[in-house]
Amino acid sequence: MTAARAVLCAIAFLVTTGSGWAFETIAQSAYVIDASSGTVLFEKDAERPIPPASMSKLMTLNMLFEAIEVGRVTLDTEFSVSQKAHLMGGSKMFLREGERVTVKNLIQGIIVQSGNDACIVVAEGLEGSEAEFARKMTIRAQKMGLKNSTFANSTGWPDPHQRMSAKDLVLLATHIQSEFPEHYAFFSQASFTWADISQDNRNPLLKQGIGADGLKTGHTQEAGYGLVGSAVQGDRRVTFMISGMQSSSDRATEGARVANWAIRNFLKKPLYQKDEVIGTAKVWLGAQKTVDLYSPTDIDALLPYDALNDYTLSIKYNGPIEAPIAKDAEVATLIIKANDMAEIEYPLYAKTRVAKGGILERMLKSADKIKDELLNEAVDR
Repeated sequence: MTAARAVLCAIAFLVTTGSGWAFETIAQSAYVIDASSGTVLFEKDAERPIPPASMSKLMTLNMLFEAIEVGRVTLDTEFSVSQKAHLMGGSKMFLREGERVTVKNLIQGIIVQSGNDACIVVAEGLEGSEAEFARKMTIRAQKMGLKNSTFANSTGWPDPHQRMSAKDLVLLATHIQSEFPEHYAFFSQASFTWADISQDNRNPLLKQGIGADGLKTGHTQEAGYGLVGSAVQGDRRVTFMISGMQSSSDRATEGARVANWAIRNFLKKPLYQKDEVIGTAKVWLGAQKTVDLYSPTDIDALLPYDALNDYTLSIKYNGPIEAPIAKDAEVATLIIKANDMAEIEYPLYAKTRVAKGGILERMLKSADKIKDELLNEAVDR
């Protein structure tokens, strides 16, 4: 577009004295979102690739869930246990070499018991070898937008090439929640028994009465104690990742604290109803000088309870927007900013069609443009 430039138009500016809203965590990395709206509530060193330990088993499960979805396997499909899987150390499902295990049991062994042996059985069953499975995990992660994730194995076993960020783990968790609701119930399963050995779910939040229903713990000496957790209260779900705790008790305490804080300290504030005119954008060479902007859905901002009147609204677009403009074309973005939270963005659309202006109008505007450029050039000199 000729003479296009970035324009930031403030449509409202609501500021009170600064609130005391703040949050700190002992976690070395953390990422907390409201899963219902996608609003980022808190982040700390969230994009640094770190050792994910057994939390990376979520990617192994995602690969398996996708294989079920496309019909490669079913919950009743049986995989054979190799010697490698049987001899694998760390947390185990206690699989025996040569036995055949259903996909459903392997899912439970991975989620509830954090079975390294079960992960290897899945990897070998789907791709022939764990190395090939890990290679495809990395490719799939990149396609999913998990920019800081690479995999060397299916288990989370320490390896310099096994890395995920806090943000990637939360994005993965929300993907599993939204795309595979029929399998998500496994994450809240309290215990699972295999080979006459019963093991409790390692997620410390499931028994705390805070609405927790997933997802996965992790621990190695290098990574410390970590947790990808999720909890539901009322119509809100929060999903988060914390890592680098020094003990399992620290992980349990901090996990519950993060979940409770994320749920109790934020409220929805209705801002605009769907189809309501929110603002205008300037139009270039059009039959009218501006176009009204709207959202096809209600806009409710999730804000800290002590900052419900301490936020800014602005509209951003590249403009003036050159005509013609189609009705319902996405042309701008509403930006909501409150305290230290990440900006919340909503797309805005043209309320009406804007046709090109007549020849005379276009000539006058072109003349104005030339005059402005000559004045600017004179000032520059």
